[in-house]
Amino acid sequence: MPARSAHLLAGLLAGAAVTHFARPEPYDALVPSALPGSARAWTQASGAVEAALAAAVALPATRRAGALLTAGFFVAVFPANVKMAYDWRHRRTPYKAAAYARLPVQVPLVLWALKVSRSAVANSPG
Repeated sequence: MPARSAHLLAGLLAGAAVTHFARPEPYDALVPSALPGSARAWTQASGAVEAALAAAVALPATRRAGALLTAGFFVAVFPANVKMAYDWRHRRTPYKAAAYARLPVQVPLVLWALKVSRSAVANSPG
């Protein structure tokens, strides 16, 4: 089961990476204007990071480090979710609810990545 959980996490990351390139506009809107450069560059960079993390989590040799980095990434993108919730506070209820629901979802994602990291250590050869 630990490998399956890791592969599911890798799939989630890979899917998110693809959406950053296939439909970047929603992600562009989450990038704080205080960051240097274009929003699109940040969107593409985060998509590339998600793709790299997906690969690292999928491969047993890099799973532990990849999962730890993934947990850190989930923490790092939390401010974007806060920005989305703030920006969408005046939208219709379903959109506002979706934006607010993203906030607590980061906690189980971080815990999931940490669990994958721990199971990678427990199941490593040697």
